Amino acid sequence: MEASEKVHTAQFLQHQLQEVITLLAKQQLEKSLVQRGPATNHELVEAVLHKQHQTRLQEKFALLHPADIAFILESLPLDQRETAWDAIKTDHDGQVLLEVSDAVRQTLISGMEAEELASVAGNMDADELADLAADLPKRAMLRILRSLNSTERMHLNAILSYQDNQVGALMDFGMITIRDDMSLKAILSYIRKLGKLPSHTDKLFVVDQHNQVKGILPLQRLLTHSPSLHVAQVMVTDFVVFQTDQDTNEASRAFERYDLISAPVVDKNGELQGRLCVDSIMDFIREKSDEDLLSQAGVTEEEDLFSSVWKSAKNRWGWLLINVVTAFASTRIIGLFEDVILQLVALASLMPIVAAMGGNTGNQTSMLIIRSLALGQITPANVQRLIRKELTLALLNGTFIGLIMGLLGFFLYRNLALSGVMATAMFINLLVAVIVGLSIPLVRYRFGKDPAVGTSVILTSITDSMGFFIVLGLANLFLLGK
Repeated sequence: MEASEKVHTAQFLQHQLQEVITLLAKQQLEKSLVQRGPATNHELVEAVLHKQHQTRLQEKFALLHPADIAFILESLPLDQRETAWDAIKTDHDGQVLLEVSDAVRQTLISGMEAEELASVAGNMDADELADLAADLPKRAMLRILRSLNSTERMHLNAILSYQDNQVGALMDFGMITIRDDMSLKAILSYIRKLGKLPSHTDKLFVVDQHNQVKGILPLQRLLTHSPSLHVAQVMVTDFVVFQTDQDTNEASRAFERYDLISAPVVDKNGELQGRLCVDSIMDFIREKSDEDLLSQAGVTEEEDLFSSVWKSAKNRWGWLLINVVTAFASTRIIGLFEDVILQLVALASLMPIVAAMGGNTGNQTSMLIIRSLALGQITPANVQRLIRKELTLALLNGTFIGLIMGLLGFFLYRNLALSGVMATAMFINLLVAVIVGLSIPLVRYRFGKDPAVGTSVILTSITDSMGFFIVLGLANLFLLGK
């Protein structure tokens, strides 16, 4: 059932995207026909057509969820995106800004006036404003701050005071607090007067007179126990709570482990500061996954799919230049053994296999390490055992793949010495690949760097260079006797 729902969602989004593209193409066609027509009333006709097309787009977007609108905007080239964004301009455009990627958000905000941004911010909560703060111009941010009341300004400043990887940066303030001496009947009456609950409310937070969290009251207990009971009799005192300065990665693992929907967030004194909800955790995990996937290839998340060529080029130059340097190093290694290759042409066809296998093996190891680091499974107590296990596995795989490589080399060229060299080279390079695959993410993590950034690029470059060097070096020693 879940698989069919995913397929349906993907088809739905593609269908909506295609309809928007068709509307935009029709608008462009009609505009060009008007411009080629008689010069009389050009401006009036264009204005009428523009209004009609804007209305059609507004009607289309009005039926869509902000996340679906965000998907469509991210899939449109810049000129069409601008036209579509101009047609949205609803009370939900702030939610759309929250849903789109950072790069697309920057392009949308760059075309908005400070007054317009302040108007959008008027419909947003403090935690939502905090998500946009980094992308807002100073003038717009000042205007927004002046429009907030003292409580909203305090909440916004509280969130902005924390780093992006801290729980405090993701907390919100839409929570209900109660005292343990209240009756369940009084709480039910209070909730009915409110008329609605904050989103993702699955529990109420029990606090004392000093605003310290004493327990939680799940809604299930509130609804299933006698209204005459008091909170102290039914509340849960063994619950998950997070510190404002706690690492968000730890919090995300706790949400997964305990199937949390919301949880209280406290400061170092135990006072309730806000709550952490599953929607914020899901957004954090998605953004982290996207960032890791791009950074492994040396691309930053700031790149928009349809950004200018110049901006995309600058975004990718860093790792491309590193590739140039490492590739040049590989050619120099080959150049040192030109005479070996000239005398043994078979090496030219066999040594790329050794290099490629080293890259694949190293990537397998590094991906395992990066994932384990992200899940918090690697600790100072077990890292040595993990390294020993991976090195033992490298010896086993190197022996197995090396034997296969030697047999293939002998089958192709009927040269026992050559097949021995290739088997040995494969064994050594796989061992080197595992050592490098272990070292890069672990060392980066040890020094507080993201272990995923550029790992694949660096690892492949090293294993390629070492593969060529090992094959040609062994051939030079054992086949040519130099």
